[in-house]
Amino acid sequence: MSEFAALIFDVDGTLADTERDGHRLAFNRAFAEAGLDWDWDVDLYGKLLTVTGGKERIKFYLAEFNRDFPLPDNPDTFIASLHAAKTEHYKALMAKGRIPLRPGVENLIREARSAGVAMAIATTTTMDNVTALLESTLGKGSDQWFAQIGAGDVVPNKKPAPDIYTWVLDRMGLGGNQVIAFEDSGHGVNSAADAGINRIVVTTNAYTAAQDFSRASVVLDDMAQEPVDLAYLAGL
Repeated sequence: MSEFAALIFDVDGTLADTERDGHRLAFNRAFAEAGLDWDWDVDLYGKLLTVTGGKERIKFYLAEFNRDFPLPDNPDTFIASLHAAKTEHYKALMAKGRIPLRPGVENLIREARSAGVAMAIATTTTMDNVTALLESTLGKGSDQWFAQIGAGDVVPNKKPAPDIYTWVLDRMGLGGNQVIAFEDSGHGVNSAADAGINRIVVTTNAYTAAQDFSRASVVLDDMAQEPVDLAYLAGL
């Protein structure tokens, strides 16, 4: 049995299956609102997920899948505006409560909170998106359950770079060997591992199931499979 000081969670795909029917729909609604004929279907979105970060994903789409689109004089402002609109659509979707937490997630979070185990978040999505998901699933104020939330552009390099995990660890005053990370993607696993975290729990989803998780400690379908609780984690 080994001790740990904190649990650090990724958000999209890990806490909830938000990509296909959350972020993807919000992007398409923002595009339609802007008068664009772009449509990210399920298969295309899977390809776009190889890039982390919403603004970065739009840039990747334009570079690889829509090269003939005439960009305005200030493309960064144009992309940032699209992404901001997408965030508002995502928040509206979350407010309807249509996307639940993945199996076992709420049980683990509530057990950790009750036991006084510190929790944090390390994600590439925006703080608004994190808050929207937490409030729609765990209730208002649940973002305060997390000692640190590393989100969005607080670091220059997004996953698979280790920056966001390093940022969270530094602010918690912890080393990588003192925490357990929860991820759903190969990029996320590499981000956590390169930050020095040697205990990583992966829960796969339809977009990530075939990715390389060789650096993870355990790979599960979801957190209800074992189930994943504090006793289980102590045995990693």
